[in-house]
Amino acid sequence: MNQAAGSLKTADLYDVHEEKLQICYPGFRHYGGSRMFHGPIATLKCFEDNSIVREELDQPGQGRVLVIDGGGSLRCAMLGDILAKKAVDNGWAGVLVNGCIRDAAEIGEMSLGVMALATNPRKSVKKGVGETGVEVNFSGVNFRSGEWLYADEDGIVVLADPAA
Repeated sequence: MNQAAGSLKTADLYDVHEEKLQICYPGFRHYGGSRMFHGPIATLKCFEDNSIVREELDQPGQGRVLVIDGGGSLRCAMLGDILAKKAVDNGWAGVLVNGCIRDAAEIGEMSLGVMALATNPRKSVKKGVGETGVEVNFSGVNFRSGEWLYADEDGIVVLADPAA
């Protein structure tokens, strides 16, 4: 039986918290070196402009997971190796991108959970446009800052409070 008390596997969390959790639709791929990660959510909403991604990852992560709503754009990357390294150095547990990343090989060597829709070598524009700390909605989930995201090989789930 895989359901150990206190397990952070998404399937086990579902079994214990079925009525309380939200499940992301499939479609996100793992790119980071950590394929199982979790933490409190910090949210960003920005479209094809990763200026505020840099600003957020410059802050202490304190084990948080940055959820970037890039509008699902596949036209440019919202995260690359330089920003991913900032995330590692500043203590972020992971990054979920509703959009693309680049420098996938380098990010795959980092001790950071990174999930995104795809890769694209094109960088984003830098106009400083976007919002932080707002509720974002994609893949069937309402992501709110302070709630908890858990990700592994089975998918992504969100709980309002940390799993006990």
